[in-house]
Amino acid sequence: MSVVITVAPTGPIASKSDNPHLPTQPEEIADAVAEAYAAGASVAHIHLRDADDRPTADLSIARRTMDLIAERCPILVQLSTGVGLDVPYEERAALVELRPRMATLNPCSMTFGTGEFRNPPAEVRRLAARMRDLGVKPELEIYDTGHLEACTRLRDEGLLGDEPLQFSIVLGVSGGMAATPENLLTMVGRLPEGSVWQVIAIGRANLRLTAMALALGGNARAGLEDALYLRKGELSPGNLPLVERTVRLARDLDLEIATVEQTERLLDLPAARAT
Repeated sequence: MSVVITVAPTGPIASKSDNPHLPTQPEEIADAVAEAYAAGASVAHIHLRDADDRPTADLSIARRTMDLIAERCPILVQLSTGVGLDVPYEERAALVELRPRMATLNPCSMTFGTGEFRNPPAEVRRLAARMRDLGVKPELEIYDTGHLEACTRLRDEGLLGDEPLQFSIVLGVSGGMAATPENLLTMVGRLPEGSVWQVIAIGRANLRLTAMALALGGNARAGLEDALYLRKGELSPGNLPLVERTVRLARDLDLEIATVEQTERLLDLPAARAT
């Protein structure tokens, strides 16, 4: 069995004051992604920051980041359309016009920490349809139990493109599902048959729930977006140690690490388009 390893190097929340090794600028992100690719990651989940390290959906920054990554390695890019809580939805949605191989589709609005993560139903449907038309594979991020039904409704309307559906089960965000084994088991048991999935466990539960997901047949994500610490009291000196730890964990479970080509087949990605 092949396991897809995704690196999430940046995210929308943490800053360099939280971990000075957090990559925020295009060159830093591209270097971190290239290191993760060499360690076994086949997908890069990309958040963008402006020159002041604030979350942004600026298309020129996105294009430069994607180009720099492509210069360094052939990893599959998955742009986050979540971006940041204060970025307008129409700017977030415009990122798919760059035609990454994959992009996040968040199905529902929710409380997110002390803020609000807005994903209005009509806008989500329009974004899903646009991604389908552009051949951008949705990464369906579900933060709570009802989010799954929202995704299956989009599927039933023909808005999600070809199956298999690709889910990320997010656990540990304040306002969403708690990071518990029980919640992971519940969500895995409710996924549509044939789905491809990974767990995104935030903070202290990251390693434990990643191990559990791998044992259950899921894929894995690693990086400073999800966990700033390598172990209790020890900040991770970059994304690479977190990716290497996840790769070791998968191999210790006798799982093969998927190459880019294997990942394309496992996710049934549309063919890459010339830009």
